[in-house]
Amino acid sequence: MIESCTQKRMLLAITILGGLTLLVLVLESHLTAGNSRNHATAVKNVTSDCILREEFSVVEPCHPCTDFEITSRSIGACLPSHFKEVLKCSKTGTTVVRSCDKVTWLEERNFWLFEGLMFALGLVSSTVVYARQKILDHRMLRRIQRQLASGV
Repeated sequence: MIESCTQKRMLLAITILGGLTLLVLVLESHLTAGNSRNHATAVKNVTSDCILREEFSVVEPCHPCTDFEITSRSIGACLPSHFKEVLKCSKTGTTVVRSCDKVTWLEERNFWLFEGLMFALGLVSSTVVYARQKILDHRMLRRIQRQLASGV
């Protein structure tokens, strides 16, 4: 079945599938952007329990801890996930640091970097395969021409 497809049809099918994949990824990122999964971490990593009793606001969103904070263990919230967010309780005004999930923009950047590298690798691979096929076709033509010239 796949052998009967022309090169144009295969390229069109791959382009459509790639576009569909990108559409699904964009839709998924927009639909899940409203979920505040980063703020719903386990409370056992929190040094103060004012966020359990009071309203709080996010002073600094989830971001990676520095290497110094991780190795020195100066901030206990950096140990479980190596990410932290700073919260401020509304009534008492205390500032609390708690552990959070991975940073969304960092994960997206890594994903798109991976996708770009895989696309470049695919282009290089397909170029090498195309060039190799041309070389093999040319060798086959020369062999056939030699056989016809020798009268076989």
